[in-house]
Amino acid sequence: MPKPSVMPRTAITGLLVLLLTGCTLAERRSFPYEAWSLNFFGRPYMEAWIETADVVDIDGYVFRGAGSGGVSTGYPTAFSKGIPTVFKGKPSGWPKDPGGSGRRVMGADLPRLVYVRWQSMAEPQTYEAYIEIPESAHTIMRKGEQGYCGASGKWITDYRKLLVVGLAPGGIAKVWVAGPCLHAIEVTRVQGTINPEGPYGGHSGGKHRPLTEESKAYIDKFGIPYGSW
Repeated sequence: MPKPSVMPRTAITGLLVLLLTGCTLAERRSFPYEAWSLNFFGRPYMEAWIETADVVDIDGYVFRGAGSGGVSTGYPTAFSKGIPTVFKGKPSGWPKDPGGSGRRVMGADLPRLVYVRWQSMAEPQTYEAYIEIPESAHTIMRKGEQGYCGASGKWITDYRKLLVVGLAPGGIAKVWVAGPCLHAIEVTRVQGTINPEGPYGGHSGGKHRPLTEESKAYIDKFGIPYGSW
């Protein structure tokens, strides 16, 4: 008879570390779901690019690179070609239920601080903001509520496990907590500051990422609605 295979000691050790780490994370998690998400969005035509977004959770653990890349603005759309005859997007103000896009911050407890550095290509300018998340937001994120999900046509117990950050020209960062089937609740608003190093930490010769042709045409025609955010 063939001998039963034996798992190498290194593999056993690695498996035990994964299991213990998973248990530790689950034990210190103060909310009843696997992970919360850090989402970002911008206003139509006010394009932005996140250089980095870092998180400090309520236990003091740091999660670097929790966000980066392009920010969803709605307009221009992915199918935009050239400059339209009519601009449909309205960049002033904020939507009632923002969602944005981003990623889950795995292994983190609830957020205490979010640091974000981004390029506001509409101006252009490079900003940074330190966003303190209040305890009242943590209370909301832990609480389950009945919500109606249009996609499934069912009422479910849902959680506001999305931390949604809206970025706007002038260095404005506004924050909501939201759930897939629950209305968003505003929790804070921060006035960011100009990053003195400029775009890419001073490694691009002061050059920001370029605006799309459509966004540039909108701003040239209508300007930037400062004061509406």
